[in-house]
Amino acid sequence: MRRQETNRRLRTAGIGMVAGGLVLVLGGIGSFSITHRGVTVRGASMEPTYPVGERLFTERVDADAVRRGDVLLIRVPERYRDAPVLQRVVGTGGDHVVSDGDRVTVNGRPLDEPYRNDTPVGPASEPYDVRVPEGFLFLLGDNRGNSNDSRYFLDEHSGGVAASAVLGRVTEGPPLGIATAGALGVVSILGGAGLWWHAARRRSWTDAYGAPR
Repeated sequence: MRRQETNRRLRTAGIGMVAGGLVLVLGGIGSFSITHRGVTVRGASMEPTYPVGERLFTERVDADAVRRGDVLLIRVPERYRDAPVLQRVVGTGGDHVVSDGDRVTVNGRPLDEPYRNDTPVGPASEPYDVRVPEGFLFLLGDNRGNSNDSRYFLDEHSGGVAASAVLGRVTEGPPLGIATAGALGVVSILGGAGLWWHAARRRSWTDAYGAPR
């Protein structure tokens, strides 16, 4: 009887751990699917950082959380029809962005751009000197010689893209909390399955050899 009671407790604990693990895993997947979206790079404007065909994830981001250097997924139908486009934030509302046609300064400071691809494809960029309007973002592609970005729309809000056009920000992976919940869920499922299997083995042994006196 004592062995049977132990087996029952092990099975119950195992089932509980599996159920709890499934809740964590499915909850993590659900949260990720609500706050993130997968995109496939279609154009060359962000090469070499994100080559054509690469699969990326973007996360929802509030306008006041956008920072210089962020890579954003935007939708601006009047510029790019209805196709979402990836571009990098160079300036935010109030920033003074200046270029001599090559190097860029923001608020008087040279912009460090180790990600740039300077291989020329189209005509050289013209110099510009703009003040980004509040509520707008000045965006450039990393593939500077092959990117149809803010430089070519200077007559429209100084080239700025409205913050409301942002669909998401490229992220390297799921947030730590979601990743941790998923990992804990998997561990719980495996641990619960192990307990259930151990209880089943003990029960099989008892059925085969009888409970000890």
